[in-house]
Amino acid sequence: MARKRKPERPRVLSSLYFDAEGNRTENPAEAVRGEVVEHDPKARRTRRTWFSIEEVEIKWLPISESAFLLWVLLGLLLTWVLIGLAFGLI
Repeated sequence: MARKRKPERPRVLSSLYFDAEGNRTENPAEAVRGEVVEHDPKARRTRRTWFSIEEVEIKWLPISESAFLLWVLLGLLLTWVLIGLAFGLI
């Protein structure tokens, strides 16, 4: 006999978003940091989640990050082909 699942309790979400200048905004696309608060009234629990988005330049990387990742992908593909050739799978 299948057990019936209890319906999930309604949760209340509230969000605070801040743009790059530190001003509060309602648009999540403009936000670079913020806080999401999830409150469950019946269980009297609150969960807070903070987020922060920042652009970091990798000083030791002489090329763009996307170009670097493409070179890594090419290296992995080449390694996979070489292993396949070594074991006679290709």
